[in-house]
Amino acid sequence: MRGYAFEPEQLEDIDHENLTAHGFVPAEVRDELLERYKFPFARQIEARAREVGGHGGMDFIMDYRLVYCLRNGLPLDQDVYDAAEWSCIGELTAASIENGSMPVAVPDFTRGRWQKLDGLHFAE
Repeated sequence: MRGYAFEPEQLEDIDHENLTAHGFVPAEVRDELLERYKFPFARQIEARAREVGGHGGMDFIMDYRLVYCLRNGLPLDQDVYDAAEWSCIGELTAASIENGSMPVAVPDFTRGRWQKLDGLHFAE
C-alpha cells in the first residue's frame, strides 16, 4: 500500500479535510505532492525511464544521470562511500545466507563522517 501521512500544519497550502498523522492523505493530495516535489531532472526523462523500465524507471534515471554528469563535467550525485556501500551488498548477502539468513550489519565506510554532512547538493 502506498500512502503518506502528515500533520495538518505540514501541509498548510494543500487543500485537505480532516488531515491527521494517523491516516493517509487522499490520492489527489498525494499525487499533487509527488508532482510538486519531483526533481527537475527526473521530469525531463520520466517518460523514457518508464518505457525502458527497471525498478519503475529508476535504474534508467540513475544511469542517465551518471552519464549526464560525466559528459557535462558536473560533480556526481554519489561518492566513493556510496560506491563502497552499494558494492558490499553481494558479499554481505552471501555472509547472511551462509549463517542461516541472519542479519549482517552494513559497515560504516565513512567512519561516522556521514553525520557531519552539510546536506545533499545536486548539480542541475
